[in-house]
Amino acid sequence: MQYECAAPFLRRGRRFSPPARYQSVGFMSHNTFGHLFRVTTWGESHGPALGCVVDGCPPGIRFRLEELQAWLDKRKPGQSRFVTQRREDDLVKVLSGVMSDDDGETMITTGTPVSMLIENTDQRSKDYGEIARRYRPGHADYAYDVKYGIRDYRGGGRSSARETAARVAAGGLARKVVPGVTVRAALVQIGKHRINRANWDWAQVDQNPFFAPDAAIVPVWEDYLDGIRKAGSSIGAVVEVIAEGVPAGLGAPIYGKLDQDIASLLMSINAVKGVEIGEGFAAAELTGEDNADEMRMGNDGKPLFLSNHAGGILGGISTGQPLVARFAIKPTSSILTERQSIDADGNNVDVRTKGRHDPCVGIRAVPIGEAMVACAIADHYLRDRGQTGRVR
Repeated sequence: MQYECAAPFLRRGRRFSPPARYQSVGFMSHNTFGHLFRVTTWGESHGPALGCVVDGCPPGIRFRLEELQAWLDKRKPGQSRFVTQRREDDLVKVLSGVMSDDDGETMITTGTPVSMLIENTDQRSKDYGEIARRYRPGHADYAYDVKYGIRDYRGGGRSSARETAARVAAGGLARKVVPGVTVRAALVQIGKHRINRANWDWAQVDQNPFFAPDAAIVPVWEDYLDGIRKAGSSIGAVVEVIAEGVPAGLGAPIYGKLDQDIASLLMSINAVKGVEIGEGFAAAELTGEDNADEMRMGNDGKPLFLSNHAGGILGGISTGQPLVARFAIKPTSSILTERQSIDADGNNVDVRTKGRHDPCVGIRAVPIGEAMVACAIADHYLRDRGQTGRVR
């Protein structure tokens, strides 16, 4: 049983305290998200493996392993000089919740929990020996230690972006739940260097190491990140996610809003410090006339929106327009530059982090953002179907 605190609480009407051995160290909880499409991730950066369990996936969903692997391949490390040089194949294995079709390749979900595993094969825990008791400034080291009384310093444990590989696997399955939906993302800013939106071309995203939709920004980012990398530093970024084909009517008012859950899942990605939907914070500069998405009836008898400042969601409910979300990622905290900090014994120290790290973690966050939005849409699709009985 997991105890979220050491304080006494009621159990079957009686006051109950956790055993003494559990009172000095808390348990890590909240590793599950979703309501009907529920995902639990497990594993650490330097453990033998990591993975996820997807509960609530409808039966009869057909997919091939290579379809899931394609998304993991987008995220895996070591694919260019602009990301960590840790070499992981990130090969996903499906352990349960499926049966094989007659062709021996297609898997069909049975409605039971789908468990997926990804092995870690290129850990170098010795690189982190110097920070075993030192807290990296800007990292979760101190916060984890003060909460749980223990932390996994080897690559950051659960606070490492390595954990997100399992989310991408779950997102690959989520994409199969809602028919006709396409979820895509692109990197739109590194440091102060933004793309030119007039050049946006989805075909360019998979043609460069940054997932950039603007070919003209690629050499700029290359030169900029080369300088960041050689200096042993890091930089932040902004990712934009767009989901098209989302049916109108998903989401619920007040406490079950679709944009609320999208924002929550994007914020749960390690290193994310801000999320906006549609115009987001830029809406504060717009007048009511400019911000309102005017409507007309289309020739097909369906509503036609003349703009999409709302990002495809009004009142927490999808409108049928593309869903648009952006999230900001802070610079990687593991850098070679010495920074002032303290250690677990209360001493002032200077910290520099050895090992292999992303100079811009925002690059590999692109497929992670896609996965989280896909999971949110799948969950709301199933919730809507359960509440209204409609198949949209």
